[in-house]
Amino acid sequence: MNVPENLKYAESHEWILIEGDIGTVGITDHAQAELTDIVYVDPPKPGTPVTAGQPAAVVESVKAASDIYAPVDGEVIEVNAALASEPALVNTSPYEAGWLFKVRLANPQQLDALKSPEAYRAQIG
Repeated sequence: MNVPENLKYAESHEWILIEGDIGTVGITDHAQAELTDIVYVDPPKPGTPVTAGQPAAVVESVKAASDIYAPVDGEVIEVNAALASEPALVNTSPYEAGWLFKVRLANPQQLDALKSPEAYRAQIG
C-alpha cells in the first residue's frame, strides 16, 4: 500500500497535504482499494465550512456510497473539478490527480491529532 511520507492521515482514511494554511484532502490508497471502482464524487461546495471528523464529501463506488470526513476544521476553497467527469482518478491516482478538495485551515494545531505515515501504516497493517 502506498503511504506517502509528506502527508498526515485521519483514522477514517483521509489524507491531507499542508501547504501554508491550505490543506489538500483526499482518500488513501487503502481506502480506494477497499471501495473498488469509484463512479461518482460529491465534493463540498467552495465556501462551505467543514469540521474535523464530520462528513464533508461522498464518494460512490460500485459497492457502496461512503462519507468522506474532514480531517481538520476550515473552509473549502476549491474542489477537484476533474472528478466530475473522471471519478476513477480517485482510484488511479489517489494522492495526485484524485484529490477531493482544498480547505483553508481554521486551526493548524489540529494537524497534531492526525496520524504520521508510520502510525497510519500500523493502522492498516
